[in-house]
Amino acid sequence: MKLSPQLNHAPVRIHSIHIMGVCGTGMAALAGMLKASGYQITGSDKAVYPPMSTFLEGIGIQLLEGYSGENLLSQPDLVIVGNVVTSKNPEAIALSQTTIPYLSFPQALAHFFIKSRTSLVVAGTHGKTTTSSLLASCLNHAELDPTFMIGGIVREFDANFRLGSGKHFVSEGDEYDTAFFDKESKFLHYLPDIAIITSVEFDHADIFADLDAIKRSFKKFISLLPEDGLIIAHLDDANVVEVVKNAPCEVQGYGFGKDLDWSLADITAEGGSTHFKTFRHGKEWAELTVRLPGRHNCLNSLAVAAVLHRIGVDSTTINQGLSRFGGIKRRQEVRGIVHGITVIDDFAHHPTAVRETLQALKNAYSGQRLVTVFEPRTNSSRRAIFQQDYVNCFDAADRIFIREPVPLDGVPASDLFSAETLAEDLRNRNLQAQSYPDTDSILEGLIPILETGDVVAILSNGGFDNIHSRLLKNLEDR
Repeated sequence: MKLSPQLNHAPVRIHSIHIMGVCGTGMAALAGMLKASGYQITGSDKAVYPPMSTFLEGIGIQLLEGYSGENLLSQPDLVIVGNVVTSKNPEAIALSQTTIPYLSFPQALAHFFIKSRTSLVVAGTHGKTTTSSLLASCLNHAELDPTFMIGGIVREFDANFRLGSGKHFVSEGDEYDTAFFDKESKFLHYLPDIAIITSVEFDHADIFADLDAIKRSFKKFISLLPEDGLIIAHLDDANVVEVVKNAPCEVQGYGFGKDLDWSLADITAEGGSTHFKTFRHGKEWAELTVRLPGRHNCLNSLAVAAVLHRIGVDSTTINQGLSRFGGIKRRQEVRGIVHGITVIDDFAHHPTAVRETLQALKNAYSGQRLVTVFEPRTNSSRRAIFQQDYVNCFDAADRIFIREPVPLDGVPASDLFSAETLAEDLRNRNLQAQSYPDTDSILEGLIPILETGDVVAILSNGGFDNIHSRLLKNLEDR
């Protein structure tokens, strides 16, 4: 089936919009933004259940259970097709047999919200959610009233989206593909005026063949910047240096290198906050504080400071915004403390993210034992491609519990990640590591060894069988 994602048949005024795959986090946020903008919204999904169903119903969106051509009988003015929808989806097939115009999620975001605003896009393999959340929060603190769409729940707003009256739109520039009819990266639709590039590494092994394929996508994104645009690039990363080399606009580098446009030094941690000095063109610019642990979050904050400086925010206001940032759910989020045992939830799954997160937590909780529970769940982490890379990522942990992943369909066993092999390799490096077949067995092994003062870091990009709440309850019962 071939569809054309254009609005050629669109009426002069779009009133009714139907969203396929509406229960995804990003799609639900888009539905909320469109509803708040005055459009009549319906949505369909095969997984209509709380909390997303109650959220959508609470804002007046009609939900249709399952995918069917009957969902289009109302003849909406426009259909937005989610990434989870395949070409074999019965509703997509029915759509192809109509003249109803349609857009993908990123196309719709650009069409309705980005094109009328100054687009600030945060892209990179790591740090997108944290950096874009910091940027949106600081813009709001500076009373610039931003609009944003982010892949995590920002505590300041208790939401992952916001409609503001200001001129800036902050988006998390995802390099994952757009839709079954558009296999290019989402961020190619976001009309960037200013971009942050945090890092470029291999990821998303299900859609990218290798690192070069990732780089090609980033180069396409960078080519979209206008001549008067700006790229804030982490030039400590050789891959970032390569992809921004032929940028059509000004590039300002940030990192630890003293010759960069923006650099930082003298990082200290205190009471859950991190302090550091920043330098612009080699001269001390400001001392900044962010309520997040780790040098990687100092880098994220420095990139945000560089963007804010460009748009005219002074250093004092920038520091106030960073120091008041309340964090993001599932990013080093403390889920509870029971009998002096701290349970932390984090989204880390790529080897670099795992290493940086654990080192940040070790520094933040100095002198306390760090117990790590890791679930490989992404399409990349369940493949053997990162098997050896993970061996050097857990050095900051005192005890390591690794769950065997659910195998990927259609991938040979020889190409799959093995938790047992990783645990053995870690033990060979004198680390205390053990693999487990499922979540129940992890809890059985974990609970008896925990002591007052321990910090438990649970790393997964999924729900992990509700392990956080189950662990906290077991500790209370114990």
